Amino acid sequence: MKPYQVLSFIAITMAVLGALYWAFPEGKVWHIESAEYTDYTENTDTIAEFPVFAEQDTIVPVAPKPVIPKVVVDSTTDSRVFLSAFYASLQEAATRKIRVLHYGDSQIEEDRMTMQIRDVLQARYGGAGVGMMPLAQTIPSLTVKQELRMNGRFTMPANGPRRYMVYGPKSTQRKDGLYGPMGQVAAMNDSLVAGSEEITAICRPQGHPYEHWQVLADSSIHYTTSGDTVQLYGKGLVYGLSQESETGIIVDNIPMRGCLGIVFTKMDETQLRTFYDKEHVRLIILQFGGNAIPSNRNPGTISAIVKGLREQVQYLQACAPEASILFIGPSDMLTQLDGEWQTYPMVPYMDKLLRKMALEENIAYFSLFRWMGGAGSMMRWQEVGLAGTDGVHFTRAGARKAGNAVAEWILNGMD
Repeated sequence: MKPYQVLSFIAITMAVLGALYWAFPEGKVWHIESAEYTDYTENTDTIAEFPVFAEQDTIVPVAPKPVIPKVVVDSTTDSRVFLSAFYASLQEAATRKIRVLHYGDSQIEEDRMTMQIRDVLQARYGGAGVGMMPLAQTIPSLTVKQELRMNGRFTMPANGPRRYMVYGPKSTQRKDGLYGPMGQVAAMNDSLVAGSEEITAICRPQGHPYEHWQVLADSSIHYTTSGDTVQLYGKGLVYGLSQESETGIIVDNIPMRGCLGIVFTKMDETQLRTFYDKEHVRLIILQFGGNAIPSNRNPGTISAIVKGLREQVQYLQACAPEASILFIGPSDMLTQLDGEWQTYPMVPYMDKLLRKMALEENIAYFSLFRWMGGAGSMMRWQEVGLAGTDGVHFTRAGARKAGNAVAEWILNGMD
């Protein structure tokens, strides 16, 4: 640049600065007058007053859902960074109860996988008991032996109080969404099942001692406890029983056989929010996706299912803003193609989509498929007795191995 050009540039710059000084004295060129600024984030009247109509047409105000800013991630991100809320809560486990809910499909029935996660966490951070269980336990558990009596007579769970399930057939579903945190509820009402106004549940823990009972039920239900026995009276809804402790980690096993996991938005938001907050829920584990694989070979269908699961994650984030969420993807699964056992074609695709969804929604993701060894690994697991002959489910030994791996993966994220 030539000398005269430099001088011209300096002169023009000084003239502009001088004009700004006289137009905006005392430096107010950088100041935003508060009287002219509107903070639209505080204008929540429309959201706060939006009503939800119950069956009786009563208006129940719903609190505005919190806006959770998303963290930008990429394919190299260790998703355990999104367990920070859970990790922070562990510091309080010595003085208060920290609850972990494990929702899943048939892969976690019998308390499989969950019991290993529970054992590892309780061994390190304290806590006792197996947590929540339904009043009528229709699927046997490895950790609690349950017996049901109505008016003093032994009865099979199927003959007990009528059950409603959010993941069951339409005949078992409710219109009001009142299923409780386990997605199923027992109705103690003698107009539905004769004699169900008086129930005795005997729940004997198998190597998992507890400190006390908790009964989740309507206020119209009354109960007494004695040892492993809880006796309930009255008419109303019983959402579950829980054997637990006042401090430490409580891990609840909540299996939903045959479920895709696209059910949480059918559960009453107020109930869930209240439970998650009152019970200090700090980790929600979701283990779904496997039930979509056998009947779907269209990538578009799998994408739609993952989209539905994303909506469930967002709903639970709103219901439990203080909790971390971990999604466990499906394991390797086998089918016969051209006369040979092979991995279902959509397993790797779903695993990929679920991890992408998890990172975008800022939740942790554990890939059972990759951890097992990827495509074809289920055959190797079968050979050593870790997977069943159906090529889909783990054996109990396999479930123990998988549950321990998830627990260690979680805790290693704190290092």
